[in-house]
Amino acid sequence: MSSSIPLKVISRLKAALGDGGWSEDPDRLSPKLVEWRDRWRGATPLLALPRTTDEVAAVVSICAETGTALTPQGGNTGLVGGQIPQGEILLSLERMNRVREVETRDDVLIAEAGVTLAAAHEAAAAAGRRFPLNLASEGSATLGGLVSTNAGGVAVLRYGTMRELVLGLEAVLPDGEVWNGLKRLRKDNTGYDLKQLLIGAEGTLGVVTAVALKLFPPLVSRATAIAGVGSPADAVALLGRAKEVAGGAVESFELIGRLGIELAVKHIPGAREPLETSPPWYVLVELASGEPGSAEAAMGRLLEEALERGLVGDAAVAQTETQAKAFWALRENQSAAQKPEGPAWKHDVSTPISRIAEFIETAGARLAALYPGVRVDAFGHVGDGNVHYDVLAPLGGDPALHVKQRDEAACVVHDLVASLGGSISAEHGLGAMKTAEALAYKSPTEVEAMRRIRVALDPKRIMNPRVLF
Repeated sequence: MSSSIPLKVISRLKAALGDGGWSEDPDRLSPKLVEWRDRWRGATPLLALPRTTDEVAAVVSICAETGTALTPQGGNTGLVGGQIPQGEILLSLERMNRVREVETRDDVLIAEAGVTLAAAHEAAAAAGRRFPLNLASEGSATLGGLVSTNAGGVAVLRYGTMRELVLGLEAVLPDGEVWNGLKRLRKDNTGYDLKQLLIGAEGTLGVVTAVALKLFPPLVSRATAIAGVGSPADAVALLGRAKEVAGGAVESFELIGRLGIELAVKHIPGAREPLETSPPWYVLVELASGEPGSAEAAMGRLLEEALERGLVGDAAVAQTETQAKAFWALRENQSAAQKPEGPAWKHDVSTPISRIAEFIETAGARLAALYPGVRVDAFGHVGDGNVHYDVLAPLGGDPALHVKQRDEAACVVHDLVASLGGSISAEHGLGAMKTAEALAYKSPTEVEAMRRIRVALDPKRIMNPRVLF
């Protein structure tokens, strides 16, 4: 689709949005046209800034009528380029940032798509409830983007992805019609679940304008610990013991390699070594319970047993909230800690939990043989099988060569993932980065079914046209 949009279409969009509802200011547009790692840079003739669902519908209707492509963007925290326009209209819902309702009897929070995850947390807490999705970019990631990418984060082990946390949606479909599906029902068995089509669709089947989220009671007992283990296999074994010892209290279970800790201490202000020893792998464990003292007691039992069995060589339990936050900062700043080291091959993959250790070991051996000296920073969510397998250039190596080798190295990693029954995208989506590559790993039947759904809803392919099939 051509990126040359007629001026008369631009004029119609401006008129529909009114004063303050659009921008062509290069300074205003600039931060929205670059991905934070600087891998993708884009262009747009107009930034649309609607304030209401009706204004979103007006924009989409004009685009549908004229065959004009648009790219929706949330907080611009995506890592696969799906939010960066390449000549399309850029649609930002940042001004639709109102929490419409919090109803504790239904345990639901209804908020517009431009509300940040942090603001949703605050609104839930103010009502004595909790929204459990957590990730490092909570201050900028918006609910619309989180829905559209089916975000995961660090508590998927207990609560599931965004797909499990959404009760209902309001959305503007590709023809400009508004679908009000903001139900708060836990059961509704009346046909296709349209909200599930939109969740994870990366803006290709409509623009999410509001969302009804599940809320949960606050948990009064919480214990956070970081432990040193000898291998990813030991980490998986420790996860199994944690489930048995603590049951449903296991909230997060994160893996970090030694290189990741070293980079965090080197590049993140205030970061410190968490243990007196320097094990090859670290596990960050968080237990939480509604029963006072329960999580702390379970953590004590788990670590005592793990130390006796040799699963853990050293461990530290956070004694204060500040210390717990310091442990979490080591995990949440892994990507930021890599950035000063130069370009990295980023792989957001998943395997069955039982095959995580095999994946990490085999991938490391294959890459070392093909690209001597590369440095692997593997970290992520052992509890749900999601590993962020990032590969940095050798010390003193050529950054340009490392970038050049990125795509061929991705095939090595992704072929291995597929052979283990995994996925080449666990939580970031396909975006512009992986859409074409995914065709090699999905069956023709699945791809064709997805294409038919898209054609049925968006026959002119105006919605995020470069993303998905």
